[in-house]
Amino acid sequence: MKRLFDLALALPAALVLLMPVASIALAVRLTSPGPALYWSDRVGRRNQIFKMPKFRSMRVDTPAVATHLLTDPAKYLTPIGSFLRKSSLDELPQLWSIIKGDMSFVGPRPALFNQHDLIALRTEHGVNELVPGLTGWAQVNGRDELPIPQKVALDAEYLRRQTLTFDIRILWMTFVKVLRRDGVTH
Repeated sequence: MKRLFDLALALPAALVLLMPVASIALAVRLTSPGPALYWSDRVGRRNQIFKMPKFRSMRVDTPAVATHLLTDPAKYLTPIGSFLRKSSLDELPQLWSIIKGDMSFVGPRPALFNQHDLIALRTEHGVNELVPGLTGWAQVNGRDELPIPQKVALDAEYLRRQTLTFDIRILWMTFVKVLRRDGVTH
């Protein structure tokens, strides 16, 4: 059911967003050297690594670590990187990952391959059995501001409570938070 819901939403969204996606890709290419997309190694269901696309919002020489671990993340942002991140438009290419089945609309955000503490804690709580999501219960309750134990506690709560109705509620909360730019630190 969840997979059908994802496809029923992702396929029409991909068609509707085709022109905006192409425009953003062009803007990224014209404002900084490098490719329009950044493919990062992320941890998927059962801790399998997959390639997750995002519009590139940081320079090509940026270290492959979580943004909050960079000493001065702002110095790595491309000219339109801050706007892409604050508007969450950098996440649009992840529709591809949803269509492909690597991700769902709702689930725990996929960890970077080198976030060992997050991966270990999620595995300990069984969260690694979930398909990662474009948004999740932890994201609508704090996004980048949550410490890892609190983030995993919310992911584990989602694991216990997941239903289609709960997913729709999380998608609505995400929509509102993106409009208000709540919880975005860079």
